[in-house]
Parts: sequence; structure tokens; C-alpha cells
Amino acid sequence: MKTSFLPFLGGLAGAVLILSACTYSEPVPAPTSFDAAPPPTRSIDNTMRTFAEQGSVAVVAEVRWPGGSWSRAYGVRNLESKEAATPQDQVFIASVTKSMTAVSVMKLVEDGRIGLDDPVNGILESFTTVLKPPGPITVRQLLGHTSGMHSFEEVTEKTADDVPRLMTEDITSERALELTGQLPWDSRDVGFFRYSDSNYVVLGQLVEKLRGRPYPEVLRQDVIEPLKLKHTSLDSAAVAESNVIRGYIDYRNERLDMTKVPGVLGSPAYGAISTMSDVNDFFAALFRGDLVSKESLQAMTKTEAMPLYGLGLWKWNQGCDGSYRYGGKGGFWTYRTASVASTDGRYQATMTLIPPPMPTPLEDPGTQDKINLWDRQMASALQETLDELCP
Repeated sequence: MKTSFLPFLGGLAGAVLILSACTYSEPVPAPTSFDAAPPPTRSIDNTMRTFAEQGSVAVVAEVRWPGGSWSRAYGVRNLESKEAATPQDQVFIASVTKSMTAVSVMKLVEDGRIGLDDPVNGILESFTTVLKPPGPITVRQLLGHTSGMHSFEEVTEKTADDVPRLMTEDITSERALELTGQLPWDSRDVGFFRYSDSNYVVLGQLVEKLRGRPYPEVLRQDVIEPLKLKHTSLDSAAVAESNVIRGYIDYRNERLDMTKVPGVLGSPAYGAISTMSDVNDFFAALFRGDLVSKESLQAMTKTEAMPLYGLGLWKWNQGCDGSYRYGGKGGFWTYRTASVASTDGRYQATMTLIPPPMPTPLEDPGTQDKINLWDRQMASALQETLDELCP
């Protein structure tokens, strides 16, 4: 797989950057003004307003339920033009991409190309020679993050001094796995949950190997084109569009635009750009059974080693009918996304937060605490909103 991308545990996203004399202390433009939200969506709207008041660049969301929908945006598309953000704007959806990649993998299983419990060792030569796994590693273990494999960001993201290199180094999937191979792979870790982007890098290579086409092309055929997701892309040229909300960090008192990346787009682990509407379309179709079989969906929603993670899907709280909701979540330092959906395909809620320019966790560990809090607040608002929409 020749796709190149730059990873980030909490997440750096960048390479072509714009330096500005502006620092984190510069006021972020006031949020776009809207009328009061109707009662069922008041929780999510209040959370979004709070994010905006805290200086976030933007926050966008969309909620759907039988017979209705609601969407909203606060903030701006970028800190240079200060053009108002809209609910239809594109953002990086980060690890929500994994749910889409999982669909392409499950289609391989349905087509008889490979089994969920088949090892990949003999299929991908580099898997054995570069990563040196301690034993057979199956497709299921890669999808569910129970392979025990480390993530390559553990090599690339150690101190704040790494940030300039991370912003210019073009890491291919092959290079990502070479970096992963520098870390010990202990047989005692196999079977236990360890979240690792490297798992999905391997799965992207597996998709390419068994389909004979680049991963982005396969995903377009499996997901994007059938669902007519016109605003979802893995093409690096997509970030040049004017409706892409920009993400920023503050690095040693310089504000950096981290949006025009050299290779994040295209990664099977976190490389899609999309809209709230397209993400909701994806999860609605997935749970209606439009993308994979009932058996595949049952496998994807079954949680084992990690009670809250199946195969490419995070498990959320119980919904209106008592069954659990599922979806995706993830982010970089510059984008945080969460999506919650009911398994009957009738309810979806998705939000992306673009935080204010801040030092990365490598420079200021306190930033990670803020990111964790925002993630919890987003998840809570999405689930509370869907709860209030129950009949």
C-alpha cells in the first residue's frame, strides 16, 4: 500500500503548515448566532454553545430521528477569513474511518476471500518479516484491537521536540509498520485489548492484497459510492476545498494550521474527511443492513476482550428499545468526532469539535485532560439527545 499518512495518538495531523504571529491568546471569533434549539436537542445545543464560548474554532453536529432532523454549527471555517462555519462543512473524522474500513474487511469475509479467524501471517509477507508477530494473528484480532500490537505513534510521538518532524515527515504505511516493528510484541499481550492504529494499517494492506486495488479505491466502491456520500473523501486534494474547517495547534507560541497534511487522508485507520450528514448516512445504512450481512453486523457488534469495542465499532449506552447503540469516535489534536447510532438504523447523532489552538499534549500534558473532558462531554450530549428523542 503506497498511501502515506502521518499519525497522532492524541493527534497531530499535519505537514504543510502556515506559521502565524498569532498565539493561543488571540480571541477566537464569537460563535454564529442561532435561535434556541427545540427541547429534544437542547442538550446537544447547550454543549455546543459551551464549546464555542470556550474559544473553539468550530463545532458542528447533526441529529436524526424518525420523521425529523436537526443540525447546527458554531464558530468559523478558519481563523484567517473568519467565515462562519455551517453544519454541511467537511471535517476530519479521524478514527471513525475505522468503522468504514471494517466494512471493507467484512466484505472480504463475506466473499470468501478470508475468514475472521484466519491468520494474516501467510498472506502479507511484510507482516511476518517486519513486525515479527509472536504467533498467528487473525483478522478478528486486528479488527478488535486484540492482536497485542503496539501503535507506531509510540515511536514517533515522545516529546514536544518531535512536533516539527511530525509535521514534515511523510510516513507511508510500510514505514508505519517498520516503526511498529521497533517495539516489542509480547505474546502475553495477544488476546487483550490494546488500541492501535497499526492494526488498521495492516488491515488496509490486507484489503489491497486481496482486492488487488488501492485501499481508497476499495472503500469508494464498498461504502462511498453505494451510499452516495458526496462529501466523504480520502483524497488529499479534498483539504483544499473552502468548506473544510481548519484545525490548529499552538506550538511554542506559534499558531500552526494543521489542515493541509501531506498524507493523513487515505489512512485506513483515520484518513477520511466527511460531513456530519455523510457520517449519519453511513451508520444508518450499516445498521439497516445495506452494507454487510446480518451475520457480519452481529460479529461487528459483539464485544469480548473489551466490553465497549467490537470489530470497528464502539459500544454506547442502551437506546429506546433497550438494545445498545454503536458508532465511532476518535480524533487528532485538532479534531474530535463522536457518532452514536441505534441498531435499527432510525436514530443517529454525530458531532465534531475543532478545539481552540492549544499546545499539544507533548508540550503541555494538561491538554490531554482537556481533550478527554471534551470527548466525555460530546458522548454524553449525543446519547442524552437520542434518549430524549425516544417515543
